[in-house]
Amino acid sequence: MMTQRKEFDLGLEELKAHIIEMGNRVERSIGDSMMALENVDVPEAKRLIAEDKELNQIEDKISELGAKLIATQQPVAKDLRRILAAFKIASDLERMGDLSVDVAKVVVRLEGQVLIKPLIDLPRMAEIVQMMTRESIQSFIQENVDLAYKMAKDDDLVDALYSQIIRELFTIMMENPKTISQANLLSFVGRYIERFADHATNIGECVVYLVTGSRPDLNS
Repeated sequence: MMTQRKEFDLGLEELKAHIIEMGNRVERSIGDSMMALENVDVPEAKRLIAEDKELNQIEDKISELGAKLIATQQPVAKDLRRILAAFKIASDLERMGDLSVDVAKVVVRLEGQVLIKPLIDLPRMAEIVQMMTRESIQSFIQENVDLAYKMAKDDDLVDALYSQIIRELFTIMMENPKTISQANLLSFVGRYIERFADHATNIGECVVYLVTGSRPDLNS
């Protein structure tokens, strides 16, 4: 007969596997949505929008499994924090997936248009948040506080790029009012990616809470 601890550990491993799957999907989705934007690839954008429901289904699995573990295993202290952290991380990942969809929806709105400028800083932002997504999940799996704290530094880089993008788009709009509509859409994309980084930072805070039992503010 399987011991209660063994059963709990297997449940935790399954939770981690679902979190890793969500993380991989989210990391891929922001990269794919940015590629769709660079190419104004509307069919690809529509595919990404349709795929979003699969991420929601994985989050549901995490909620159901975590609730079952709490009900049947009655975990305490750090074991309970592991489950609560998985709930919170899954929620942040689901929001990150939504933000990738928001980028894809911008692509759909740009159908038939030529971009007003080559995209440089937006893809750079996307690369950083992809790395943040990957490392935030690693920090959870490894319970690595140092990696979790790195999220705040990476978030600062994303914020700086976002500010630079807004300044550049504002200049373009001032010089050519015909660009205002598209420039606004591109600024929305910058905001979506900036919020994406915020959610990765939230995951880092979750990991610090998991390991230490205290709630940090990585943005302070």
